[in-house]
Formats: sequence, C-alpha cells, structure tokens
Amino acid sequence: MTALLCQPFVRNAFAAGTVIAITSAIIGYFVVLRAQAFAAHALSHVGFAGATLAALTGVDSLAGAAGFTVAAALGMGALGKRIRGRDIEIGMILSLALGLGVLFLRLYTASSSEAAGVLFGSIFSITQANIMFTLILGLGTLTLLAIIFRPLLFVSIDPEVAEARGVPVKALSIIFMLLLAITVATAIQIVGVLLVFALIVAPAAAAQHLSRNPFSAIFIAILLGLAFTWGGLLLALASNYPVSFYIAGLAAITYFMAMGIGHLMRPRVPGVQRHHDREERNEQLIG
Repeated sequence: MTALLCQPFVRNAFAAGTVIAITSAIIGYFVVLRAQAFAAHALSHVGFAGATLAALTGVDSLAGAAGFTVAAALGMGALGKRIRGRDIEIGMILSLALGLGVLFLRLYTASSSEAAGVLFGSIFSITQANIMFTLILGLGTLTLLAIIFRPLLFVSIDPEVAEARGVPVKALSIIFMLLLAITVATAIQIVGVLLVFALIVAPAAAAQHLSRNPFSAIFIAILLGLAFTWGGLLLALASNYPVSFYIAGLAAITYFMAMGIGHLMRPRVPGVQRHHDREERNEQLIG
C-alpha cells in the first residue's frame, strides 16, 4: 500500500480530491441552507450533457461540463429566491439535459471509458494539468464566496428581511448559482454525474444536524468531506472497487448517524427550533 501511495496518479487523485472536497463542503453548506439540493442535482445532469458533448467534439470534458452548468446556473440564478418553488421547471431542465447527454453519448462511440468516467468519476486518471485547473477553479470559487459570505448567509437564512434591508438578493442568487455550477463540474471528476450529491450535499447536511452555528457547521462539513474523499480513495486502493461507491457509502452512513445524533441533541419542537435558529443567526449577522 505504501508503494502504491507514492505513485504519481495516486498523489494526483489525493491532491484534486482535497481541493474538491473542501470547495464542495463549503458550497454545500449554502446549498442545504437555501434548500437547493434539487438544483444541484439538476446541474450535475446538465454537466453530463456538457461533458458528453465535449467528448463528441474533442474538447476536455471538464471544460464542457463547466460550460453547460454555468449556462444553466445563470438561468436558475435569475429566478432568485423563487427557485425554491420551481421544482417542476428544474425537473424539466434535468430531463432535457439527461436526454441530450444520452443523445451525445449515442453519437460518441469512440470510447466507452470516457462515458464511464463522466457517469461514475475517474479520479485516478486526473493529470497535473487537471489539478492546476481544479486548483484555480477552487481558489477562485472560495475567494469569491469569502467576499459575499456575510450577505449571502443573511439572504440564505431570511431573504425577506435581507431584501427589505437593501441586500441585492437576485444578484447574490446568480453569483451563488455560478459558484455551485463550477463546483458541480469539478466534483464530477471524482464521483461522476450520478453521485455528485454525495460530495456537495451530504457533508453539509450531516454537519447541520450536528451544529447550528454557521462557522462550526462549515468546519465540520469540510472535515467530513475530506474524510469521505480520503477514505474512499484508500478503500478503493485496498479493494480495487470504485472510489465513488465508497464515497457515497461513507456519506450516506455518516448522514444518518448525524441525523440521529442531532435528534438526541435537540429534542425540541421542529418549527420552534427553526424559528429560534433563524432569529439567532439573524442577530449574529445584523449585530
């Protein structure tokens, strides 16, 4: 195992996985807080269409996925806070993207491994160039998120109050959806289109069961995201089974454990607790 860990492709996988896990966990916190998990799922399927079209035209699959997800994110972001009630429209986007992906995949018959990589991830085939691209995207995403962190958190917790105080709700929604699109496109490299949920939503969702404080929850989400990614890589190397299987399995088990722990920690009326949490976080943001 030690000799295997020294191989360049393994080091590349851990490097890219670390960047993506951290970015996904932080973005995922806002995805869960804003109740936009379905939008993230839809963007992953849009990324599938973009990646398969890129393979068909000879373009890098990450660039194709990013291009399609960014275009879809602009449309979703334009809905602003109304995206919460647009499950049907988002579902139509998801279905269309999946249909296009199947069409492009049918036209592209040169290599089945490319398609498998898009669907299930191909982290062990990541190159140094991919790592640099991923690192640039990750740092850019986190830098912009740090700039808008406070107003975005306010808008995510209480959009009506934020709008009344002059916070640009729609602009922040568009920016956040763009950041989510970039994160989804990069996460596809690890877990593929089918299991993006495991890296973006699961760590943050589990963390919010364990802590209601935004900064503590984000820190826990980062630790969980790294644990899922590193654990999945190590288990895959030891057993020769897919990395995405282990990441998804660890994510699901941890989420249900966190949900149980959360219920034991806060055995209060859900509606009252949510109102209390929102008021407490609003006080932190305003005061």
